[in-house]
Amino acid sequence: MKLMSLAAIIFTSIFIVSCTSNEKMKSQITQILKDDPTVLTQAIEKHPAEFIEALQKAAKNAQEEMGKKREEEEKVKLAESFDKPLMAEIRKDESIRGPKDAPITLVEYSDFECPFCSRGYETVQGLLKKYEGKIRFVYKHLPLSFHEQAMISAKYYEAIRLQDEKKAFAFHDAIFKNQSKLKNGVAFLDATAKQVGADMGKLKKDLNSSAVTSRIEEDVKEAGTFGMQGTPGFLINGIPVRGAYPVEYFVNLVDELQKKGKLKL
Repeated sequence: MKLMSLAAIIFTSIFIVSCTSNEKMKSQITQILKDDPTVLTQAIEKHPAEFIEALQKAAKNAQEEMGKKREEEEKVKLAESFDKPLMAEIRKDESIRGPKDAPITLVEYSDFECPFCSRGYETVQGLLKKYEGKIRFVYKHLPLSFHEQAMISAKYYEAIRLQDEKKAFAFHDAIFKNQSKLKNGVAFLDATAKQVGADMGKLKKDLNSSAVTSRIEEDVKEAGTFGMQGTPGFLINGIPVRGAYPVEYFVNLVDELQKKGKLKL
């Protein structure tokens, strides 16, 4: 029974991970197994090594094909986004790093606890330096449910931002520079908030206020409309970048925007 179950799973896996135009062959094999399920079991018993090798090769080929297909799909979507950029809402009270009228707008949807977002932080710092005076950066929230400290960290940031955006930026930087300490929870968040000069009494009062929670909810909703399901997610002049890509990737996008006449630096 165990062997038959394994055989069924393996056979099913082949059809899931591989693509073939030979539907007739699929149908024939399916019918043979339906008529006599022991055929596959016997084949595996007689040639287990060969079967596993063939399965691994098929899975590898399928993964490569799926990877190429996804890559091509992403290229098409990227090309389309130059003509149909995704425009994030820049609120009147938005906290912006860089000139408010900068020609480059970089928006990030992030999670303070996400390890990939710490890489994203480094990328953002690199872009702010490379395009200094020509780029503005907006930080938005996308705290993931499986990161225990993500939501509370976002609330701390917003509560501090209500006091002073510079202190909020300092808090943002300190968290990503010491992300591993988030495991200490509120103790670390309190210490960091005090370090940047936040009014702790006001912070605690504002932490669960509608001003804080609604803003985070709005960011999460906006990220969802743009298909940002993981973190970090970026929009650079409306061009979506899903993942922690290096500075060079964004530079190529900026260059392409200039070539297409959609950006002047």
